[in-house]
Amino acid sequence: MTPFDSIFQSAHFIKSAEKLSQCPLDQGLEVAFAGRSNAGKSTSLNTLANQRKLARTSKTPGRTQLINCFGLNVEDRRLVDLPGYGFAKVPIAMKENWQAHMQDYLMNRRSLVGVVLVMDIRHPMKEFDEMMLEWAANNNVKVHALLTKSDKLKRGPAQATMLKIMKEMKARGVEASAQTFSGLNGDGVDQLREKLAQWLQLENTTEIPVNL
Repeated sequence: MTPFDSIFQSAHFIKSAEKLSQCPLDQGLEVAFAGRSNAGKSTSLNTLANQRKLARTSKTPGRTQLINCFGLNVEDRRLVDLPGYGFAKVPIAMKENWQAHMQDYLMNRRSLVGVVLVMDIRHPMKEFDEMMLEWAANNNVKVHALLTKSDKLKRGPAQATMLKIMKEMKARGVEASAQTFSGLNGDGVDQLREKLAQWLQLENTTEIPVNL
């Protein structure tokens, strides 16, 4: 349990956007979740908010190609679910269009304070992950690596993988942190909430009623 549980459990859908210009007003603070389509990004958001259907989960990689924005019951604090991507499943033109929109978001979204980069702990640092880290380094965006499905590994190998990823991210010039996470058993959910509370500066905020 953390002091911020109720804030993250208040997460609610605001809108979906195809591109940056359609996102909510660029004010306040927001954290974006990014990751390959099969990395467990939607499950991580649902676990964070203790809601089963906040973010849609799908067995088809790349199905959601929209920027999905969620509000919290603290004014101008948001979570953003960036489109997941299965590179091998889509035409090159669609991949290039997606890259352009994501780069526009990362470069020009002033309220963005950090990116949670979701990676399957068994298969980290794929093409998408390396691209996101390059964008983050070039735009001075903080990254928190969320190594999902940690229940699939024993503690020793899981921690070794986390330390290796931390070293790789820092070598790329990214201001980074990392943790293990499991949507199945809840491993790491409190740590994730603490990290996001720090980024979103929730310590001295006041919760407001949310009309769902």
